[in-house]
Amino acid sequence: QVQLVESGGGLVQAGGSLRLSCAASGRTLSPYAMGWFRQAPGKEREFVAAINWSGADTTYADSVKGRFTISRDDAKNTVYLQMNSLKPEDTAVYYCAAGVVFVVIPRRYDYWGQGTQVTVSS
Repeated sequence: QVQLVESGGGLVQAGGSLRLSCAASGRTLSPYAMGWFRQAPGKEREFVAAINWSGADTTYADSVKGRFTISRDDAKNTVYLQMNSLKPEDTAVYYCAAGVVFVVIPRRYDYWGQGTQVTVSS
């Protein structure tokens, strides 16, 4: 079992930055692909970014490409999401997830955190 805990969310003005962290316990993250997803009120959970097990490959949703960066530090068993140039439409609960396959589909991920709220004011 892998337990994931997100942190770093909060309230920020449009154009600002936040860095989300996802700390794992129970098992090393190194074999897993990691993803960040988000869910706004009344909307389905959507893909944001993913990184493969080695960190060599990353992929992003078009809506965040060029603004968000996913990274991992396996020595710290932690994955990060650096979010720059935030927009009000980025407001959502952000979740990290671990899975054995490097994909963008939420149901292919096996382990999920509880989420952290990001609110971007205009």
